[in-house]
Amino acid sequence: MKFILKLLLTAVLVILLSYILPGVSTDDFLTAVFVALALSILNFIVKPILVILTLPVTVLTLGIFLLFINAFIIMIADWLVDGFQVDNIWYALIFAFLLALARSLLFKTTESED
Repeated sequence: MKFILKLLLTAVLVILLSYILPGVSTDDFLTAVFVALALSILNFIVKPILVILTLPVTVLTLGIFLLFINAFIIMIADWLVDGFQVDNIWYALIFAFLLALARSLLFKTTESED
């Protein structure tokens, strides 16, 4: 249940960010759900591999290179999902940063204490 809630909240954030950023566009809410699903799968499978492969660069940049890994994952999602478009890597970088920030704030407020 938590996964579905987080997926839908991420889809809402994708829609909102596509309205805010001129270089990012999403056709409709269903496309945003597919983007959220693609991002969750890519973050589960591809991101750990990229983090391990780029560990020296990430350590040298004190973790800032992780933003570029997130932007690369956004570009892969752009390639995978029809109806979702990111114009270039810089918009992907801004989108990744704002999405990560909004998700962390939103999920922190929706967590229930067990």
